[in-house]
Amino acid sequence: MDFNKVIRLVHSTRDFIFDDRLRHEVTEKGLADYVTQVDLRIQEYLTQKLAEAFPDVEMMAEEGDARVSAQGKKVWILDPIDGTTNLMRDCQHSAVSLALWDNDHMEFGVVYNPFLEETFTAYAGKGAFLNGLPISVTNSETMKDCLVAIGTSPYRKENAKRNFALFEKIFMQVMDLRRAGTASLDFAYVACGRYDCFFELDLKPWDYAAGWLLVQEAGGKVTDWQGGTPDPAKNADLLVTNGKVHSLFLEQLQ
Repeated sequence: MDFNKVIRLVHSTRDFIFDDRLRHEVTEKGLADYVTQVDLRIQEYLTQKLAEAFPDVEMMAEEGDARVSAQGKKVWILDPIDGTTNLMRDCQHSAVSLALWDNDHMEFGVVYNPFLEETFTAYAGKGAFLNGLPISVTNSETMKDCLVAIGTSPYRKENAKRNFALFEKIFMQVMDLRRAGTASLDFAYVACGRYDCFFELDLKPWDYAAGWLLVQEAGGKVTDWQGGTPDPAKNADLLVTNGKVHSLFLEQLQ
C-alpha cells in the first residue's frame, strides 16, 4: 500500500480545517459532545478518496452510524477531527487521526496537526516519525520525573469524582499534569518524548488507533488499566507510557 499517498490525502484536509464557516456550524451530539461541519466534510472526503484508492479496505469512523468489526479485516479507523471542542474555540490543538488495522495488527498510523504542520507517522515494525524524522519515548524511570497528560472523559461526567481523586493522587507524585483535549496528540506527544505518560477512561477506537501504533513503534507501551491489550473495535480505558514507568502508573490506576 502507498502510505505516502494516504499521508498526502490527510494533508489535503487542511483547507477544511481552516474554513471558519465550517468550523462555526456546530451540532451538539450529546453532553459536551459536538460535531462541526469540518468533522463531517473531512470524514466524507477521506471516506470517498480512500475507497477510490483502496477499495478492499473498510471504514470505521467517528461520525455517522457505520460500525464494523476490526477482526479479520483491513479497516481504516478515522477520527476526522480529534479535538473538536478545541477547533470550535480556536485553541489550535486538533488533529486528523487515521490508522490501518490489517487483520490482526495495526499496520499504519498518521496523526496530523495542521496548526503546527506536524505529521506523526508510524509503520508496523519500521518505527515512528515526526515530519519524516525518527522519534522515541523518554528515558524517565521514576514518577517524579514524569510529565503526565490526562483526559477528563467529558462524555462520562459521572466518573468525575473518581477521575479527579486519581488526578490528585498522581499529581502529588509527578512533575506536573497537562490536559490538552486531543487524545491522538497526547499519544503522539508520548511517542516523541514531550510527555512520559497519558491516561484516560473510555477512549474510542478512533481516539487511540493511530496513536497506539505511534507509541509502540517509538518504544513505549499501551495497555488498558488492567494491563491488557486493547481491542481496536471497542472503547477502552488506556494507559500510555514510555514503557519504563508503565508498571508504576498501572499500580496507581488499579
